[in-house]
Amino acid sequence: MNKLNLGILAHVDAGKTSLTERLLHRTGVIDTVGSVDDGTTQTDSLELERRRGITIRSAVAAFVLDDLKVNLIDTPGHSDFIAEVERVLRVLDGAVLVVSAVEGVQPQTRVLMRTLRRLAIPTLVFVNKTDRAGADTDAVLAGIRRRLTGSAVAMTTVTGLGTPATRVRARTLDDPAFTSELAEVLAGHSDAFLGSYLDDTRTLTPEDYTAELARQTAEGLTHPVYFGSAVTGEGIDELLSGVRDLLPAPDGARPGGEPAGTVFKIERGSRGERIGYLHLTAGSLAARDEAVLHRTDHSRHLTRHPGRITSLRVFERGATTVEARAEAGDIAQVRGLKDLRVGDRLGPADGTGHTGVFAPPALETVVRPLRPEAAPRLHTSLTTLAEQDPHIELRQDADTGGAVLRLYGEVQKDIIHTTLAEEFGVAVRFEETRTVHIEKPVGVGAALEEIGARTENYFWATVGLRVEPAGPGEGVVFRLAVELGSLPRAFHKAIEETVHATLRHGLYGWQVTDCLVTLTHTGYASPVSAADDFRKVTPLVLMDALRRAGTEVHEPVDSFELELPAGALSPVLAKLAELGATPFPPVADGDVHRLEGLLAAGRTHGFEQQVPALTQGEGVFLSAFHGYRPVRGRHPVRPRPQGPDPLNRDAYLLHVLKRL
Repeated sequence: MNKLNLGILAHVDAGKTSLTERLLHRTGVIDTVGSVDDGTTQTDSLELERRRGITIRSAVAAFVLDDLKVNLIDTPGHSDFIAEVERVLRVLDGAVLVVSAVEGVQPQTRVLMRTLRRLAIPTLVFVNKTDRAGADTDAVLAGIRRRLTGSAVAMTTVTGLGTPATRVRARTLDDPAFTSELAEVLAGHSDAFLGSYLDDTRTLTPEDYTAELARQTAEGLTHPVYFGSAVTGEGIDELLSGVRDLLPAPDGARPGGEPAGTVFKIERGSRGERIGYLHLTAGSLAARDEAVLHRTDHSRHLTRHPGRITSLRVFERGATTVEARAEAGDIAQVRGLKDLRVGDRLGPADGTGHTGVFAPPALETVVRPLRPEAAPRLHTSLTTLAEQDPHIELRQDADTGGAVLRLYGEVQKDIIHTTLAEEFGVAVRFEETRTVHIEKPVGVGAALEEIGARTENYFWATVGLRVEPAGPGEGVVFRLAVELGSLPRAFHKAIEETVHATLRHGLYGWQVTDCLVTLTHTGYASPVSAADDFRKVTPLVLMDALRRAGTEVHEPVDSFELELPAGALSPVLAKLAELGATPFPPVADGDVHRLEGLLAAGRTHGFEQQVPALTQGEGVFLSAFHGYRPVRGRHPVRPRPQGPDPLNRDAYLLHVLKRL
């Protein structure tokens, strides 16, 4: 049986989870369609999801469509949970992007579609809520073509629009208007099809059109659009036909060979055990099999994590899983792999790691327990949450038991606050949210600590380091200017690991990146030198070299697009100037202006909230991560974590000596 991993994506409140319910009902998986409002849906399994009526974690449910098994993956719609969507995108073979027939194309819809197109994920568009008052399919289709894709083809028509009596009918190639529209889109992506279409000696058959549409859809070139209502069930059969006929089983799944796949989700079982969601792309896997996971850490090192699977279950009907052997293309729940992390890769090590398709979180906050004695429980709780969301950064404060959380927005913080209280019984308070900055070296600096060179060198280790700028986007690069055999390998490893760990906090407390660190001098005294000597002296040398090189703090910057009426242009430009934005010249399109520019990421959310008032409710705002730029004026300082600070040599040495 062919297999397809299908993602359901949408802007919040477009009806994504309701569509998932309707698909499961229509394919015979469930007898009754659940309600988001009533908290009775299959995929919103968390109590918090049911209560709030939003999807927080991705969920998997399976159904069979003729000879095609579909693993349906429901994803969050709120932009604060975009990291969860990112993890799902890595395992998708196809997607359905849901758009509301009332609200139309929303900012998050555009972000998702851009990403789907960039990754060439075959995508169908489902225009939902055609039964709702205010539905306007013509306007929405025009918006899809203008804002999402110029290669959108309407596959169905709607009658009774905006009423419970709405009906959906499939368009056929017997209709000359549909044939002409389809031919125009297909010819735009295929010279061969265009040649056949213009050839007077040949008549294209319906099979030719269907085959070319399937090919272009599978390649992410053309995007069929279906209308319907998840509430009434209209248009669902036509959408399912599109899934079956236009999203064929992927060629990437390899049934033979060594097992390979990716862990894209982790949750805890009833006994607290870790359950990994593994997308298997090659080979097969079963309970009691050995599995070697590979992980790329923050220093871009590839590490191996072997283990034995104690239980493996595959999705069969809806959210039901059965113990079985997983084959290529399956999504499996695996237990027994204790050191499991989101992003782990099963199979031969290729030395590569995934790069993010969305920007990293631009915000952070510190969470602290209301009662100091609850600090250990908070740490345990956050460790569990960090398994599910790698963006949680457990930078501990030894005095208060607090930890740093990376965030996409305030809704995400509110969800974490409620989860800690209700699921883990930990009452917490959050510090004010701040923007995450980075540091980059601006010059070249070198430092050296030698064995016996001065009395205050208490370590049996010689380390010399040079710090200088690296290329944009290179992160931290560690190189050797000494022979690899000049030190035991364990000592080299200790130096490199400590370099990466130390640069998490630069001169101003922010993570240092785009930095080249060269090991220039080494030495040891056998047999008294130990790897721990190198771990202790390296921070002193590195921070001394970094101080001499100097660093500059950079802030995250978003690019933005804003569509607004002409009369709102002046107040919007005035507000952007107040926020220090860099707007580009506006472009007029009738009585609407399109404005693009750059804005500090820390101010984007606040400005977005003001757009409706500034534009009389007619503005459409879209932003995306653009990069980093140097901070103007005084550098913001991030509080350094409690503990030994290598920037303060005397305090650092005193701390180390007390532990000897």
